[in-house]
Amino acid sequence: MKRRTVLITGASRGIGRACALRFARAGYFVFINCKHSITELNKLKDQLLAEGHFCEAVPGDVGASADVAQIFHNIHEICDGLDVLVNNAGISYIGLLTDMTDQDWDTILHTNLSSAFYCSRAALPYMISQKSGKIINISSMWGRAGASCEAAYSAAKAGMNGLTMALAKELAPSNIQVNAIACGVIDTVMNAGFTVEERKALAEEIPAGRFGTPEEAAELVYDLAENHPYMTGQVIGLDGGMI
Repeated sequence: MKRRTVLITGASRGIGRACALRFARAGYFVFINCKHSITELNKLKDQLLAEGHFCEAVPGDVGASADVAQIFHNIHEICDGLDVLVNNAGISYIGLLTDMTDQDWDTILHTNLSSAFYCSRAALPYMISQKSGKIINISSMWGRAGASCEAAYSAAKAGMNGLTMALAKELAPSNIQVNAIACGVIDTVMNAGFTVEERKALAEEIPAGRFGTPEEAAELVYDLAENHPYMTGQVIGLDGGMI
């Protein structure tokens, strides 16, 4: 039986790392990617290999078309293509729009939105040929509601939601499902800058009364990858009831 394959971008920590662990422990051949935290990425690879799982690190900037081409060249040296793509790579920028530079804006959009386009485009020829595949985009509740002082991040995630819905319609005849998860406050490094007081105040704003965990997000990603063949084009909230 052919081993199923998945590429998880931004896998060195947080939701991406939790996804890598979940898929690997379910028997997938897991390709893990990041741009900067290569040491952490390789530690994750070593951990998975030591546990007897199948894993390969494919570092690179998924916000750059040339890097994505090389990443998929490396993937295709090992397998024919991907069964599942998890577009998780993302960075935040907190500050006034008037203080953003052109480079800040470009970096946010390329990392959070263009990456999903480049990786999806590269993954699709194989999925279309197989008449099956899952693309799961890790979005944000701010892509639905907008966040003050996070205009670029909110715009990029809103763009990801639009890409999800449009691509789902385009690919439905090929039996490929495209969905997004609009995450709320997940307890990751991205949100590690809060003070104890800020964390407490923020948790009180969440109807569920707490931050989500990367493992909860990973479980939903895995469920979408394995099940629900009639569900596509959806932006699913995972935010403890905030939106």
